Amino acid sequence: MMMKQLLLSFSALLVFLHFTTILAQAPAKSPAQAPAAQAPVLPQAQAPALTQAQSPASSGPANVTAILEKAGKFSTLILLLKNTQVGEQINSQISNTYKGLTLFAPTDAAFSNLKSSTLNSLSDKQTLQLIQFHVLPTCISLSQFQAVSNPLHTVAGSSEQFPLNVTASSSNQVSISTGLVNATVTDNLYTDSQLAVYEVDKVLLPLQVFGPKSTAPAPTAPATPKQAPPTTITPVVTSSAMGLIRHAALSFGVAAIAAFSL
Repeated sequence: MMMKQLLLSFSALLVFLHFTTILAQAPAKSPAQAPAAQAPVLPQAQAPALTQAQSPASSGPANVTAILEKAGKFSTLILLLKNTQVGEQINSQISNTYKGLTLFAPTDAAFSNLKSSTLNSLSDKQTLQLIQFHVLPTCISLSQFQAVSNPLHTVAGSSEQFPLNVTASSSNQVSISTGLVNATVTDNLYTDSQLAVYEVDKVLLPLQVFGPKSTAPAPTAPATPKQAPPTTITPVVTSSAMGLIRHAALSFGVAAIAAFSL
């Protein structure tokens, strides 16, 4: 009896030790963790579509000569801007005027289409007026040309002396007329709040410089006073006079003979 009780106790102890070993070997379960929060994915900012040429932000004002040099086909215009000092005036004024400036830039091809004597025949003053005629004293965007009032005022002078007419369609197709030349804006080289530079396919020739010169009427010669017609002298017919003398002498002779006959 004692033996059975010892065996039962020993069996119970073995069973207890077996379950204790199983529990000790089982891995401990970690408490459930919430998934790590993810930062919301933000849409990438996209630059707005530009309808006009813009330059990257710079530390200083725009330089019109540098803009044209970068384009690479305006060597004649650059030379004229330097010789007339209009380029320096543009660079200095765009930072000092709130209205800004607009430059119509003819390409080298546009200058080459001129007659060879066109530029060489100009005086220094006329060359300056020609380049200033390509500059507007206001910065005008392509879309703003649709609302401008013609003729436009240029740096060359008043709109009466140097008329320039600019028209634009709804698609920003800009046409320019000087009275001698009809040109078209073919590219937008640069635009910011103070300066706009547009490529044009022809040199803008102002009427004031290249138009027909009005000639003064020739002075009228003073009227020559009328002279009295020369007096007509009737020539004496000698033969008639001699006939009369002879007739008178004959009559006198006849009368004398008759008297002596008595």
